Amino acid sequence: MAIAFWILLFTVLLLPGLGTVLSFGWYLATEKQILPKTGFVILQIWTVAIVPILFLWSESTQKVDCCFGGAAFAPAHRLSVFVMVFACLGAYFYSATRSKTAPPIMELVINSVLLIGLFLNVIVCFHLDKKEFGRFQWLLGNLPIVLLFTMQLIQNQKMLIAHLDTEKIEIHNWFGRLSWSILNLRPIFKFPLLTILALPILCILSACLLIFGQKPDSLILAFTETYKYGFSQLDYLCDNVKCDYGDHYLCSVAAHGHLHLVKPQRYGYRKGRKIICNRQLLVSNAFEELLQERLPSLHKYVRRNYNRVGSLIHRYYYVFEIKYVSDLIYLIMKPLEWIFLLFLYTFDHKPENRIARQYMVASDLTGDLSLLPQWFVKNYAAILPRLYSICNAG
Repeated sequence: MAIAFWILLFTVLLLPGLGTVLSFGWYLATEKQILPKTGFVILQIWTVAIVPILFLWSESTQKVDCCFGGAAFAPAHRLSVFVMVFACLGAYFYSATRSKTAPPIMELVINSVLLIGLFLNVIVCFHLDKKEFGRFQWLLGNLPIVLLFTMQLIQNQKMLIAHLDTEKIEIHNWFGRLSWSILNLRPIFKFPLLTILALPILCILSACLLIFGQKPDSLILAFTETYKYGFSQLDYLCDNVKCDYGDHYLCSVAAHGHLHLVKPQRYGYRKGRKIICNRQLLVSNAFEELLQERLPSLHKYVRRNYNRVGSLIHRYYYVFEIKYVSDLIYLIMKPLEWIFLLFLYTFDHKPENRIARQYMVASDLTGDLSLLPQWFVKNYAAILPRLYSICNAG
């Protein structure tokens, strides 16, 4: 399994990243592509479209929290970042697939948006760099995009020069003439001007996003209203927060995996410490409890051997802080979770009751779970502790 994981990692991340660096260096040296046309198109689609979209998709479910969720962009302002990313993707693929230059004003806008995309990726690099394994993310994710955007800006400049050499330009309005005069400048003067022109484009996009509840400075707040990233300004709120994920590695999976996959349900308590519980952790612990009740000798044997393995795993708990590692462990454990569920539903009269009471403190269990229907316990287990507290208070 470990070998398959590293092969998959090399194929989907390392290989495209190395291919982009090689293509960029070869293009600067020879002004030609080292990859065949189809191969380079696949590389572009994967690097510029699929990887960012997957990243944004994983970000869309994250929350800003000191202990888990660690969103790179503040949820209230991430829409601004998402719109900007898709605008840059549109500008890139329009430039990469066209056969001639656009009208002067559109050409200015396209090149300015490409510059926005380039600078946005550089900013994200610095934002992620402070995070553990963040450098790994931007080296294989953002850096290849920066190289491809730079290549596209160079190609746009060459296409424009070829267009000016072969066709006579006749423009009768002053704005069109101003646009062509900027586009016709030497790159050392042209690109700083395009960077300045990118500011009005950002203002227009921000103004449009006001309709959707964004603020004029949401693009900045998306980076600053986060915890423990490069541009985060809320780190002080986590100074006195102690996060404990428990001794069970499934506790770490529930805490560190992507929320849309591992689906944390509620907080629980393990050895007096607060932990994050998801369905897989609760089912696994319920199965162990049933095994301890029905087959105590077998449970002792299983627990003894598990502890030996657990002591080894405990040395490397930091590995589970990598979200994709926790996701992988969660998926590997999924068949076992189904087997545990099969045993629970086969040998326990009230399996969902047993699952729901795992990691609850005594004060949460003063009610009788057996009096509740199974469908209620299963679907509302996450609110049971709160429900019992309210009922007992009454």
